[in-house]
Amino acid sequence: MTLSLLAANCFKAASRRSAFGRASTVGLRTLTTSVTDQATGPEEPKFLQAVELYFDRASKHSTASPDTLRHIKSTDTVLSVTFPMEKNGKTVMIRGYRSQHSRHRLPCKGGIRYSSEVDLQEVEALSALMTYKCAVVDVPFGGGKGGIMINPKDWTDAELERITRRFTLELCQKNFIGPGVDVPAPDVGTGPREMGWIADTYRNFYPQDVNGAACVTGKALSLGGVRGRTEATGLGVYYGIREFLGYPEVQKQMKHHGKIQDTTVIVQGFGNVGYWASKFFESNGAKIIGIVEHDVAAYNPSGINVEQLSLWRKEHGTFRGFPDAQIISEPMTVLEAECDVLIPAALERQIGLRNAHRIRAKLIGEAANGPVTPGADEVLRTNGKVIIPDLLLNAGGVCVSYFEWAKNLSHLRFGRMNKRWDERSKEQLLALVEGNAGRELSEVERRQLIHGAEEHELVYSGLEDTMIVACNETRQTALEKNIDYRTAAMANSINKIAASLAGSGSIFTHA
Repeated sequence: MTLSLLAANCFKAASRRSAFGRASTVGLRTLTTSVTDQATGPEEPKFLQAVELYFDRASKHSTASPDTLRHIKSTDTVLSVTFPMEKNGKTVMIRGYRSQHSRHRLPCKGGIRYSSEVDLQEVEALSALMTYKCAVVDVPFGGGKGGIMINPKDWTDAELERITRRFTLELCQKNFIGPGVDVPAPDVGTGPREMGWIADTYRNFYPQDVNGAACVTGKALSLGGVRGRTEATGLGVYYGIREFLGYPEVQKQMKHHGKIQDTTVIVQGFGNVGYWASKFFESNGAKIIGIVEHDVAAYNPSGINVEQLSLWRKEHGTFRGFPDAQIISEPMTVLEAECDVLIPAALERQIGLRNAHRIRAKLIGEAANGPVTPGADEVLRTNGKVIIPDLLLNAGGVCVSYFEWAKNLSHLRFGRMNKRWDERSKEQLLALVEGNAGRELSEVERRQLIHGAEEHELVYSGLEDTMIVACNETRQTALEKNIDYRTAAMANSINKIAASLAGSGSIFTHA
């Protein structure tokens, strides 16, 4: 199929009324980054349409009924608010959104982003993706997402705090936040600082809620955060790609040895996710040969020192001038360079019909939400590329958010009750082994063997197990039904949500 025909088919499919939901709206927003402009054409479906296309494709391989599929696909509730904020002596109207896509499990879960590109369609699409993401990794949440339509760089810290607290007040008044209702988290343009402001505002609005700390995740440790949350999404990306590289059919398709050691990796986006994914691959023997940002890219076929590049950018505000890599003014050329693994970790719609045929990576791991358009997805798979989908691969963040939420509800740090008990039990076992072996271990060896798990080690372990199970489930469905991994992951998600809906029933639907 030619690229133009493929694009036309995708656009027609997105524009007509779906068999399992409402008609998609033509002309939705698209991110206006230079990379997106180079990657996608106007004929390609926008982000919300793309999510619906992927859903429709997977629904054919699910066991859910048409009525249930319509229920799953539809967004439950959307909140849109505006409020005034003073800036430089003038009043600016601020618009914010919160979407609860599905409440089949509560609370709803999803980040809040600050970006001038935020709009209702994006928030709806991201909340739908969160529903499917939580289900595919067995996190017992519904999908939510929020955003405020501002560029955080245009506002002072004090102004950002007032905006955050006012938006939180709106969420409280409309019952769109709470440990059992809807739990936000960091996203693009937000972090632990903003989550702390949200938690404090909620606490002042509901001072009697003893579980109030669980109203938001991604907090600083001093406010009830969990160790390991900062690097969680990047670590989940590493675990997921490592698992897929170990599958014989993936190794055969990629003509790859299946080991992380000496695997060449290019990462697009050097924010939190891209940085930590790069760090974990590098520390396990991979070679990070390219890191792509919106304006320039760093490239070194012998490998880039991730920490040194990060420190350079912090000091100079750019990759330019970094001495240990070639700085490329056309970042798309590095995105399209030859490598084993390409990790898009920036924004949606970074690989489209305009550049999909130039991608030379053997495996694409979607660390960002929606980085590959539906048309590009088909082109890449036709060209023999392995694609690990976003709803599976970048689920590390929501997994560890789940752990933080559970920690806040239990009011107990992970490992606090059992660490010393585990160490004493290991000491007793070790004493028996030493007695039978006739040799005492050194103090270093002893400490390594009896060490009890710290909180971050338990979080890493829980995340690793979650990703291993979800990857294996996706692989099995793909093999059984002879479908791609994205469709398999989405089909698994649909079946799990359908089972939850069937098990809970509905007292208002039927007469």
